[in-house]
Amino acid sequence: MVNLTIDGKKYQAEEGQNVLEVALENGIEIPHLCYHENLSPYGGCRLCLVEVTRNGRAFLTTSCTYPCLDGIIVKTDTPEVLRARRLVLELLMPLAPEAPQLQALARQMEIEEPRFKTDEEADDCIRCGLCVRACTELVGAQAITFSGRGYRKTVEPPFGEEALDCIGCGTCVFLCPTGCIQMVDKSAERTIARWQRTLPLKACSSCGRYYIPFAQIEFARQKSREAPAEDWFDLCPDCR
Repeated sequence: MVNLTIDGKKYQAEEGQNVLEVALENGIEIPHLCYHENLSPYGGCRLCLVEVTRNGRAFLTTSCTYPCLDGIIVKTDTPEVLRARRLVLELLMPLAPEAPQLQALARQMEIEEPRFKTDEEADDCIRCGLCVRACTELVGAQAITFSGRGYRKTVEPPFGEEALDCIGCGTCVFLCPTGCIQMVDKSAERTIARWQRTLPLKACSSCGRYYIPFAQIEFARQKSREAPAEDWFDLCPDCR
């Protein structure tokens, strides 16, 4: 165990935990968009900035990537921290101006209109990397990736073509903080337009509802050490 101080109070953390994890566990709210407890830290959105003092030196850093070290002092709401977070949010807002989470954060930070604009059409993607990491680390499909650098960085299937390794599970859709990844089930097909992917769905043998892509069933059987019985996917979760 390591001992650290956050906003004047002492806390204990386990080896390997980052500052954001410990703060959230103890009810200390730090804004974040690219962090998920089941994914590796990325520090892409920069909203979780805090001030850390170590060995007498104070500096700003992303709390999701900074490890809990014995004796560090963390401040989450200094004027410098709040000013830096506000700047970061103003840079993100033009990328996804209609995203509810960004709008809510803007109200909290009293931002009426961001100072920065973008010459490119907003596609609602803030390059947080949640979808890429989820597809790789949680699902294991590795169907999408980052492309380009700097402000031209995008998330897309390899070579910008159809994501042939996408199994249509929808994990990226559910984790996306801006809603820029849309999934539509129509008749017996599921389409994730952002990945240029359309997949046939299997129907529940009881209620008839189309509920899972055949590609996801095959992927689960290939990856599982104990493959589900042949009739496991005949019923949807509700009927099962």
